[in-house]
Amino acid sequence: MRLELSELIRFETSDPRLVGVDVSSVVVAPDMSRADVLVSLPPGEAPRKTALDGLIAAKPYLRKQLAARIEIFKMPELRFVADSEPITEQPLAKLMRRVRRGRPKD
Repeated sequence: MRLELSELIRFETSDPRLVGVDVSSVVVAPDMSRADVLVSLPPGEAPRKTALDGLIAAKPYLRKQLAARIEIFKMPELRFVADSEPITEQPLAKLMRRVRRGRPKD
């Protein structure tokens, strides 16, 4: 879903407000009622606000196109959230700890 949304926003929307918007991740609720779409927005307060407004305006189009592209029983409601967390090594370190715990000790 993340890849399809990213492709739709980058290449198939003609809204100039969406320039520089990239989809970081998509978190779907267990009951498939909603999907939180974390997006990277351009720097600056005004461009971020206009980009979010553009995403909200494009939401029906994006949802319809996703429903046509993805084979899914129920298309979740999209909710766009600004991804303000900087990319860190913390998730990778956490995964490595989990891998080490699962291995037998020498």
